[in-house]
Amino acid sequence: MAKEQKQPKEQKEAKEKKVKAVEEKKPEPKVVEPKIPARLKEKYQKEILPKLREQFAYKSIMEVPKLHKIVINMGVGQAASDAKILDEAIRDLETISGQKASVRIAKKAISNFKLREGMKIGAKVTLRKEMMYEFLDRFISLALPRVRDFRGVPDKSFDGRGNYTLGLKEQIIFPEINVDKVTKILGMDITFVTTAKTDKEALELLTAFGMPFRKKEIN
Repeated sequence: MAKEQKQPKEQKEAKEKKVKAVEEKKPEPKVVEPKIPARLKEKYQKEILPKLREQFAYKSIMEVPKLHKIVINMGVGQAASDAKILDEAIRDLETISGQKASVRIAKKAISNFKLREGMKIGAKVTLRKEMMYEFLDRFISLALPRVRDFRGVPDKSFDGRGNYTLGLKEQIIFPEINVDKVTKILGMDITFVTTAKTDKEALELLTAFGMPFRKKEIN
């Protein structure tokens, strides 16, 4: 009789253990954070797009130029003699952009610079969509004002196809960089690739975003 009473109790405990084990294996529900649209993306859609369409009398909204991507390239020639400099460049570039950098490799050998084909000589990041707008916002609002004796960016660095490249001498203008950890001052080139067909259209687009050009007309 005692054995019959004990058996249901053991079965109940075994069942409870099984249920508990199944519950522990269940993944925790993911917390989906609402996406906050980039400030400059909203500005483009609400202000810049209609303004440019009216200014250049575009027939279709698809003709209005837009920012396509931003490419940040950091060349490190010293990496040929010191690999640690390249590691620092990659670290700083990823900190500035918030995105993983790709390593640039020499396409041909140059004996005068002790450069061999296939040698790692730089790093590059390509930003698109929200990441692109967020970087542009930080670049204009926070980084450029920290440039020593800043008087605006030159308006002569367009390539004739609506793209603009700006060279920077120091990575420390970005507030994300911890100056105490910097052992080498490194420069970079930032290219703003747009869908504009002319440099004038691209200039108006970047100016509308807040790019502080020294002049607003291209001869």
